[in-house]
Amino acid sequence: MIGIAHSRRHHWLRRLLDLGTAGYSANERRRLNILNAMAGLILVSAAAYALSYALTDAHTYRWVIAINLALIVMALLVPAAHRISVLAGGLMIMLSEIPALFGLVAILGRDSGIQLNLIVGAAAAFFVFGSTRPLLGILAVVLCAAAHIAAWFWFPVGMVSAEPGFLAQLYVGSALNAFVLIAALTYYSFRLVERAEAQTEELLYNILPSTIVERLREHPEASIADAFEHTSILFSDIQGFVPLSKSLGANRTVALLNEMMSRFDALSVKHGVEKIKTIGDAYMAVAGLTEPAGDHADRLARMGLDMFAAKDEVATRFGVTIRMRIGIASGPVMAGIIGTQKFSYDVWGDAVNLAARLESSGDPERIQVSAEARAAITPGWCRFESRGAIEIKGLGPLETWFLIPETDHRRQG
Repeated sequence: MIGIAHSRRHHWLRRLLDLGTAGYSANERRRLNILNAMAGLILVSAAAYALSYALTDAHTYRWVIAINLALIVMALLVPAAHRISVLAGGLMIMLSEIPALFGLVAILGRDSGIQLNLIVGAAAAFFVFGSTRPLLGILAVVLCAAAHIAAWFWFPVGMVSAEPGFLAQLYVGSALNAFVLIAALTYYSFRLVERAEAQTEELLYNILPSTIVERLREHPEASIADAFEHTSILFSDIQGFVPLSKSLGANRTVALLNEMMSRFDALSVKHGVEKIKTIGDAYMAVAGLTEPAGDHADRLARMGLDMFAAKDEVATRFGVTIRMRIGIASGPVMAGIIGTQKFSYDVWGDAVNLAARLESSGDPERIQVSAEARAAITPGWCRFESRGAIEIKGLGPLETWFLIPETDHRRQG
């Protein structure tokens, strides 16, 4: 029950912070979230001050109460201002807060400490306008500093006579308010940065092997290039995919591919295999990459058999027939980061080319393996059917085999 209540509170807080931010980019939304949080803090602070002054002497402090009520209205309107312009909410806060605080010091005098709240402007200015608008941020900081200094020298005594004890109370409240606002804004900003970094890191881990991500984080300027002696490479492809996609249409084709590739991704995790990439309906994975694996060929062979089962489940869901070929080869490869924009982690070598040729020259619903892959697969759990020597483009005639599990539930082509 406690967890449910916490989840509900978080949900409502998230909705409040997102007010008026729809339609903006992720970066602008984060900035507007900070503005909404700032507006919320101003609302709570102004309401507390208005109540305090009203309870002390509503008539004497009527203008102070009026200014705080105006700040409450301003804070409530900030989310609506976002819909007018990305800058409207920030300008509303700055153009209201600076004169309001200056006016409160004029009424109560500098001993009230209200001018301390203007220091918050130095911390809030760049949150309000964002790092892409430094001139506006600098202008806001200058205005806050000027108002703070002017208030100190111009209003040693306020227009309203107040008891020293009450002024001391106001000073303590203003100091605490300034500290809390600065701390809250800084904490929330760091939380947003941490969340953005976590999302970026999660994306990197989805694109690249975890060991490669760690190397990039430690040495982002260094090139990534490695050689691996013992690996196995798998390629899969759907036979007759073009006519199948035409019969399904664009939306159903994408949905089918997304579900099938997602299942293949889950299988790569299950079998400890690195997915390298998808190209249309083709899928490429490597075992024994980034970290040695003595059973690299077994991992891919078992994954290949599971891929047939996963593919059949997807085909049944979409009411179509899907026939797939798989090729597996073993041998040394090289791997590294390719490109600087939309970069990818890629693998190349003779074994990679051979695996691709084994897939394209194979039979539907079967796994064709090279001599090296056959030798690397642990005996006992599967057997091999010789296909004899076949012509492999660019490599000449090579003997290949079809992998068959001992249960012999192979698909006949």
